[in-house]
Amino acid sequence: MIQIDLEKGFVRTEEKQSIKEYSLNSPEAFALLSKAWLRCGWDTKYVYGFSWLGRPIIQLPEDMIRIQELIFQVKPDVIVETGVAHGGSLVFYAGLCKAMEKGRIIGIDVEIRPHNLKALEEHFLSSYISLVEGSSIDAATITEVKSQIKADEKVMVLLDACHEYEHVMQELHAYAPLVGVGSYIVVMDGIMESVVGAPRTKEDWKWNNPKKAAEAFVKEHPQFVIEEPLPPFNEGAITERVTYWPSGYLKRVK
Repeated sequence: MIQIDLEKGFVRTEEKQSIKEYSLNSPEAFALLSKAWLRCGWDTKYVYGFSWLGRPIIQLPEDMIRIQELIFQVKPDVIVETGVAHGGSLVFYAGLCKAMEKGRIIGIDVEIRPHNLKALEEHFLSSYISLVEGSSIDAATITEVKSQIKADEKVMVLLDACHEYEHVMQELHAYAPLVGVGSYIVVMDGIMESVVGAPRTKEDWKWNNPKKAAEAFVKEHPQFVIEEPLPPFNEGAITERVTYWPSGYLKRVK
């Protein structure tokens, strides 16, 4: 149980007859409230209320702010994203490439719906975006993606397609070799593990989720580590992100 008193400025938790109280100006209080906020946001479909340059973008805004800074630091030549949906994230990354005057996007989806395809083809940033229709783990899809990438290009990979454990593991094995030292493969929506029991969830999400796949993958592949990118600016007391992508940043270190 969590009790919030804004007038007195504290958060109190009670669990198994143990009561703890934290000042609202503490990182501990922020973490507790953020956890509750993320769960409430999931239940109310908070992330379904945003768009970017005209296209719906079903992502937590903080995740997008964080990843834009990483993209600016890495400056990839190619960003590969599995999962297109409405295309908002593709447009978001394309805008960053235009601003940096470097990079392009390859978007992959098992089905790119005609109205979304039309909107992306007519978007003013369409020249930065290439679309590949097909399952992200099919051999033909992987071959097509690889054919669009030159040997000396720096690649970042973002996994946001099917979020089942086995699918994500197959994506990691297929696309991680494209990622060079210092770049990342980002596994999205590991929050699934933390919202079991909420609306639109399944009981097997306790293990059948991207977070578990990412953690298993780095154990098998020591050339990757799970490492949160350090922000270049932080004058606050908070060091842990509010995110839908826990354990999601896999950095290639060797």
